[in-house]
Amino acid sequence: MADIALAEQMSSVPDRATAVAKGGARDTRFRLLTLAASFVVLGIFAGVMASLLIGALPAMQHFGWAFIYTEAWNPVTEKFGALASVYGTLVTSLLAMFVAVPVGIGIAIFLTEICPRPLRRPIGIAIELLAGIPSIIYGIWGLFIFAPWFQVHVQTWIVDTVANVPYLQDIFGGPPYGIGIFTAALILSIMVLPFISAVTRDVFETVPHVLKEAAYGLGCTTWEVMWRVVLPFARSGVVGGAMLALGRALGETMAVTFVIGNAHHIQKSIFAPGTTISATIANEFTEAVGDLYLSALIEMGLILFFITFVVLASAQLMLRALERRAGSAT
Repeated sequence: MADIALAEQMSSVPDRATAVAKGGARDTRFRLLTLAASFVVLGIFAGVMASLLIGALPAMQHFGWAFIYTEAWNPVTEKFGALASVYGTLVTSLLAMFVAVPVGIGIAIFLTEICPRPLRRPIGIAIELLAGIPSIIYGIWGLFIFAPWFQVHVQTWIVDTVANVPYLQDIFGGPPYGIGIFTAALILSIMVLPFISAVTRDVFETVPHVLKEAAYGLGCTTWEVMWRVVLPFARSGVVGGAMLALGRALGETMAVTFVIGNAHHIQKSIFAPGTTISATIANEFTEAVGDLYLSALIEMGLILFFITFVVLASAQLMLRALERRAGSAT
C-alpha cells in the first residue's frame, strides 16, 4: 500500500509542474496583452499630437506667439487670433462648474442621505439619463426654448436691476439677447451635472456607515455629518468627478455653438455673445479654403488639447496633494 501511495505522489509531481508552467505562460501572455493595450493608447496619443503639430505648423510659423494673445479674426485678410475663443472656452467652462458643482453635490447628498429609499433609484436613473441626451438636442432646446425664456424673464430683469450698480453693470450689462456666454454656461452646467452627481454619489456610498452612525450617535445633524465626516472622507473623489466634468465642458461643441452667439470679440458682459475654440472649429472648418486658415483652426485645436491636458494634470496633482494632506493629518 505504501508503495502504491508513493507511486501516485511521484506521478502527480509532473502534473503539478505542468499546471504551474501553463499558468505561468498564461500569466505572461496576459501581461503582454495589457502592455500592448497600454502602448496602443500611447500610440494614439502620440499620433494625435503629431497630426495637430504638423497641421498647425504653418500658422505657428506665420503668427508665432501672437496667435494666442491676438483677438482679431478675419478670414478675408488672413488675420487670425485665438484670444477670444480661448477666453470664451475658459469663461463658459468655469461658469458652468460654478453652477454645476454645488448642485451636483447637493443631489448626491440628497440621494444618499435624505431621499426616501423607494425614490433613490428612479431619481438617480432620471439624472443619469441626462448624460445620454445628444449635445445637439441640448443646443436646439437651448436656442429655441431656454434662450427666449431666459431673455424675457431673467436676463431683462437682471440688466434693469444692475443698470446703475458699479462693476455689476459691466458684468451683467448690455442688450438682453438671450444667447451669449452665460446662456452657454448654463447649458453646459446641465450637461455636466450627471457626471458630477453620479461620481459624487458613488463616492459618498463608499463612506463606512460606522463613521456616520458614530457621528449621529454623538448628536450631529445631517449637515454636520456631511460637512465633517462624509466630505472630508470623499473629497478626492469629489474633486476627481468635478475635474472630469470640467474636461467634458471644455471640449463641448454643438450645444455651445447653438447658444453662444459665435462672436469673435471679448466683452465685459457675460450676457454678450462670444465664442469658444470648439465652436469656432465647428462653424468654420468647412469654410477654411486657404492653407493658413485651415492651419489656424488646427492650431486652435492644439491649444484646446493643451488646455485639457493642463486641467487633467492639475487634477492629478490636486488629488495627490489632498491624499498627502489626509495622510499627514492622520
